[in-house]
Amino acid sequence: MTKSNIVSLIMRVVLGIIFVFHGVDKFQMGLSNVEAWFSSMGIPGFLAYVVAVIELVGGIMLIVGLFTRYVSVLLVATLIGAIVTAKLSAGLLGNGNMAGYELDLGFILVLLHLIIAESPLSIDRLISNKRNPVPAR
Repeated sequence: MTKSNIVSLIMRVVLGIIFVFHGVDKFQMGLSNVEAWFSSMGIPGFLAYVVAVIELVGGIMLIVGLFTRYVSVLLVATLIGAIVTAKLSAGLLGNGNMAGYELDLGFILVLLHLIIAESPLSIDRLISNKRNPVPAR
């Protein structure tokens, strides 16, 4: 495994853990509370449920490396939605009342890397190797 693969693996797993924690946090807050919070910002309340599931399940899928590229695209869309609907008005670094979107941009960059990079030590790799076996010499 190359140094680049090791870094990709670490980025995928750590970002997956972060998203799992965000998803769990939404469930612990109570999805009805998250729905009300979303609605108070003008975001359709039902998206609270969608985002919570995407973060939790998507995070788990990143950790194990299952459908990494597809999950990464979905998480990028979620983060862009969060920036546009909730964080853009607070600015890059926030405004004292709300966090800015600098961390979201960092997560998007990691996810873009995961979209194009190989996924070492992952279920994706196992599936790929079964479909494309190494030819016998």
